[in-house]
Amino acid sequence: MIRLFTPHDLFAGADLALDQGQSHYLASVMRQGVGDEVLLFNGRDGEWRARIGAVTKRGVAVKAQALARPQAMGPDLDLVIALVKRGRLETIVEKAAELGARRVRLVATERTNADRARIERLTAIATEAAEQTGRLDVPQVAEPVKLDRLLKDWEAPRRLLFCDEAGDARPIPEALEDQARGEAWAILIGPEGGFSPAERARLRALPFAVPASLGPRILRADTAAISALTLWQSALGDWTA
Repeated sequence: MIRLFTPHDLFAGADLALDQGQSHYLASVMRQGVGDEVLLFNGRDGEWRARIGAVTKRGVAVKAQALARPQAMGPDLDLVIALVKRGRLETIVEKAAELGARRVRLVATERTNADRARIERLTAIATEAAEQTGRLDVPQVAEPVKLDRLLKDWEAPRRLLFCDEAGDARPIPEALEDQARGEAWAILIGPEGGFSPAERARLRALPFAVPASLGPRILRADTAAISALTLWQSALGDWTA
């Protein structure tokens, strides 16, 4: 069944007017009509069965019928990614949503090779990925901040899995094997040029950071992010729940 994210409250009998993009998708692309059912979620009220009540030039109207699944959240996991070129960044956001990250936080480092990000576009990509994967929330995509600011404002007790490309840290499975499940975590992936020596020294000195290696090869940022998220989920996430 088609799943759509809506910002509106969901409850039995709620009448909702879908936005232009969703209306076009349902009526023109998927050829849905009056009486057809869709699933709606908003990240707060669970997943609801809804029935299409009207299809007009103005848009599609639906009415929430019954709760299909109660609200549930995945692990409290952030992906912190240095700004990279648009295509790779879009891939990273999409895969982060598919792999269960709750937030994507963008940072600028000394060797960052991009200086901006289209947050609205990235949020749309995260939303579409959430709709397709069956999760009941959409990952937040935050505006970029400098790495120094991110670390200065770090919220304890969230742990930080620092993916260190230098190669002298333990592999991620070993680095995580003695960590407790159910805690808040973040995964930090650097830019294509890697972290500067000063950044790397600072990160390794942080009491909440866990340095770890992604293997003997230098990975591009998108590959590194996907690999780290996969390994973290396997060790501490909801894949083994």
